[in-house]
Amino acid sequence: MPDFETPVSRRHALVAVAGLCGAAPWAAARTAANSSAPSIELLSSAPLDVDPAGHLVSEKFDGVRAVWDGHSLRFRSGRPMAAPAWFTEGWPDAALDGELWGGRGRFDVTSASVRRSVPDDAEWRALQLMVFDLPGAAGSFAQRAQRIESLVRGAPTGSLMAVDQAELADRAALRSRLDSVLRGGGEGLVLHRADAPWAAGRSTAVLKLKPLQDAEAQVLACEAGRGRLTGVMGALRVRNTSGIEFRIGSGFTDAERRDPPAVGSWVTYTHRGHTPSGVPRFASYWRAAAADL
Repeated sequence: MPDFETPVSRRHALVAVAGLCGAAPWAAARTAANSSAPSIELLSSAPLDVDPAGHLVSEKFDGVRAVWDGHSLRFRSGRPMAAPAWFTEGWPDAALDGELWGGRGRFDVTSASVRRSVPDDAEWRALQLMVFDLPGAAGSFAQRAQRIESLVRGAPTGSLMAVDQAELADRAALRSRLDSVLRGGGEGLVLHRADAPWAAGRSTAVLKLKPLQDAEAQVLACEAGRGRLTGVMGALRVRNTSGIEFRIGSGFTDAERRDPPAVGSWVTYTHRGHTPSGVPRFASYWRAAAADL
């Protein structure tokens, strides 16, 4: 069994799976879009024993990150989103950061809906923008959360929803809330320091609490499988946002091994922490990354 916790050696033989792992046609476009990507806050992983004191806690919605700039709806990459005109009609001119969400366990359906160049009205009627912050706004997060509720109440549309934020008394209450969300098919929780000003980039003021940690990485190459995997992809060589290169060889369905993510595309993987050298432990493929949208 390959050791997927060991950094990829420069001498490791990379074997392209013929016809299966070509370059992603949108890779160049994604790079261009990133140059004009909106400024957003990014979540850090919370330790399992995190104390909720001083935080506002909400459900982590498993949808597609979207930013409303006051005039148009965009992916986090900066690429415009082909939303129906009626969906954003009456939205405020303030910048909104949120998650386009169609319900628990429906990420794949939501992702497919919002990626269409010609929007399907029926699909979009099942979605809402769950608003959790105001990019660039002044004040503490608690103050911004109050303003979000006011902005949503003033919008004549059902397509905007303010994310519920709650204060929890202690770790036991936090664990109870997490267990409730997980039993209902949810992904986890977000803890945002109530006194935190808005700041772009990765922040320890905004934490995600999940049974498994997850992160994103870009596909560098495919490796041919062996044994029962002969003729299909055996593993992906990837580089994460910290610049660490490693291999992902588990978590794929047979269909995904026959038609693996393209070189240049981004994937989301789960892991259980990191080695001292920063390599994700027990990295396993989860799905195509929302960051690639």
